Amino acid sequence: MASQPSWESPVEKQIREAQERGDFDNLPGAGKPLDLSDSGDPDWWLKRFAARENLDLGGALPGALALRKEAAGYPASLVDVRTEANVREVIEDYNKRVLADRLRPAVGNLPPMLAKTLDVDEMVAQWRILRGEVEAQERRARVEREAAQRAEQEREARQGRQGRGSWWRRLLARG
Repeated sequence: MASQPSWESPVEKQIREAQERGDFDNLPGAGKPLDLSDSGDPDWWLKRFAARENLDLGGALPGALALRKEAAGYPASLVDVRTEANVREVIEDYNKRVLADRLRPAVGNLPPMLAKTLDVDEMVAQWRILRGEVEAQERRARVEREAAQRAEQEREARQGRQGRGSWWRRLLARG
């Protein structure tokens, strides 16, 4: 080992001790070249961090982009909504937020980015189709579950009758 310097900072000391313990041996990616494919992007570190941590950066989007992303999820995101009135309420709320976003002043030299309002009746019609499919799946699952329960009850009843037998058989089996 090389001679120790006369003075060593606490950080350098920790690094040296970790090297001596072998804490840096066999790390993932050791001996492989660094991935610098996106080094020209000024936000490369943020994108890598979000991908590594599985973060949803939808909340960090500007207003119009967030609204566009929300609209792209319709009507699939409305499948769990139970009533048509609630679907109408959700879409009308979305449209109000789009209109409110349009009233904000533009920033910078670029023209403002706008999100489109949605046709409430069209979204309700699409929701009805999706909701019908979901309800059909739920009915099939319920029917299958009930059939399985009936089969289980019948099997248990057969086993109970077979195990008990008639009182004549029990009487004759004793003798």
